[in-house]
Amino acid sequence: MNIMTEKIKVEEAVDISVVIPLYNEAESLAELYSRLVKTLSSVSNNYELIFIDDGSKDDSFCILERLHKDNPKVKIIQFRRNYGKAAAISTGFREAKGEVVITMDADLQDIPEEIPNLISKLNEGYDLITGWRLKRLDSFPKRFASRVFNTIASLLTGLPIHDLNCGLKAYRKTVVKELKIYGELHRFLPLLAHCEGFRIGEQELRHDLRKHGKSKYNSTRFLKGFFDLLTVLFLNKYLGSPLHFFGLFGIFFLFAGVGVNSYITYLRVSFGNIQGRYPLLFLGVLLMVVGIQFITTGLLGEMLADIHQENKEQPKIRCIRRNLNEKVLPARIKGDSPPN
Repeated sequence: MNIMTEKIKVEEAVDISVVIPLYNEAESLAELYSRLVKTLSSVSNNYELIFIDDGSKDDSFCILERLHKDNPKVKIIQFRRNYGKAAAISTGFREAKGEVVITMDADLQDIPEEIPNLISKLNEGYDLITGWRLKRLDSFPKRFASRVFNTIASLLTGLPIHDLNCGLKAYRKTVVKELKIYGELHRFLPLLAHCEGFRIGEQELRHDLRKHGKSKYNSTRFLKGFFDLLTVLFLNKYLGSPLHFFGLFGIFFLFAGVGVNSYITYLRVSFGNIQGRYPLLFLGVLLMVVGIQFITTGLLGEMLADIHQENKEQPKIRCIRRNLNEKVLPARIKGDSPPN
């Protein structure tokens, strides 16, 4: 009897994947590539470079094609139009095969030579390391807006991160495969990972001036970022208990309205009239109505959350120990010291 055997092609494991979203960065790609190859070769020869061309209108894709022909480790993904950085990073995460995934911008402000420091910090037992541009070389308005935003984010989420918007980050494979990115939530990847129970760390990095092209930053980004922060906060912290969010505001407005109306009642009982304070009366009634609406919204949210709980996914497990000799830890780049 002839036994037919099928050869299964097993993809070679990749140590490091570098995901680089870009839009109109043709002038910096050649230098970025050469510096990345030199840096990564000192860490591991088993790496891949994933460039995501987010609908560039310059020669970025032509340059990337030449790099791809010269080096098979270079992978290119080209969008038909500009979809935004979140879509580019999400696509890069799906394509990445490395045990460690690095994200960075293509404008050379993120310094490729800092990647080994990120990996070294990651192997101290973290799941995600975000860069901290301690001496950031950007304009004052940009630095000031970023500092305000990072301070607000840390206070609201309890995650002490100084530089959420730093593009240079290092992730373990398990992190990038679980994070769901849409809209403009790429700014909050450390927060999203923190809400999923991953261990987040921070590494001080050098920062460089932009050498070519123009910054994609604009003044509306701060306002959009604040709204996105509220989205992350609500969906991850209050999705299972919406009454805790709406009820807080509801109780505040309701008690404020009761206080105002108690004062109006005191005037009516003591003086026989409210002394012409009709606007205050209307304000008290309005506050009570708004408070009741907030509480009612929270209760309706609790009903929906109860339905959501029936289909909720199972808790994510970091490690399992079934006996004294078994210990499951995240993979790390060979040659580095073990996690603490």
